[in-house]
Amino acid sequence: MVEKKSAISYESIMKDLKARKYSPVYVLMGEEPFYIDKICDYISENVLQPEERDFNQMVVFGADVTGAQVADLCKGYPMMAEYRVVVVKEAQNLRNLEALEKYLENPVKTTILVFCHKNGKLDSRKKFSALAAKAGVVFESKKLYDRNLPGFIETYLKTRKATIEPKATQMVADHVGADLHRLTSELDKLLISLPENDRRVTPEIVEREIGVSKDFNAFELRSAIVSRDVFKANQIINYFDSNPKSGSLFTLLPMLFTYFQNLMIAY
Repeated sequence: MVEKKSAISYESIMKDLKARKYSPVYVLMGEEPFYIDKICDYISENVLQPEERDFNQMVVFGADVTGAQVADLCKGYPMMAEYRVVVVKEAQNLRNLEALEKYLENPVKTTILVFCHKNGKLDSRKKFSALAAKAGVVFESKKLYDRNLPGFIETYLKTRKATIEPKATQMVADHVGADLHRLTSELDKLLISLPENDRRVTPEIVEREIGVSKDFNAFELRSAIVSRDVFKANQIINYFDSNPKSGSLFTLLPMLFTYFQNLMIAY
């Protein structure tokens, strides 16, 4: 049962939140802060009405409080509202988790505790993790691999009623990388630039809005190497060497390595 809750997905959590099916505890942890922030922000902005938040929503930082103080905040009851929300940011710095363990054994049903543990995950062998999984939701936000970025980009744009050409997808993925906060910010920039009657992102739009050359980029370099176009490959390399702001050649190496690694495995 604990394993099932630990493997819960971001999509299933958001589905329940949007249906106002709340758990008493949300332990959000992992190396990718994007999903942790999205879940935390949604709870902070949607569980309570604006006029209810002054008395019923508390935000604290792990370095400033102890586990006992967080437990005391959670034991309070809502004032003229259905729920009380307690958000612990930078929870990896929280001391005295033992006091919070006692609270998790019997959490207050009208309190929603959001525990944001970034840049790592809790030890699943510890009592705290087991109690949190039993009482509510434990979610690990994992870093996306580079190979997953095109799918993420396409899905993100699709949910916003836009499409993107394959070459444009690869240009964005290669240029921005796996920082999802920065990646979604750049995608939002593309969405704003699209006219209402044509919601399609092309390489030309990426070049104009993000500043990635549609002719001199990682995607074109890989294509030139694969097709053994020595002249074009050297053109692109010289372009990057002469335009440091366009990116470093060293950032292209993982992409090239991954391609030839996959080619070797397929062969």
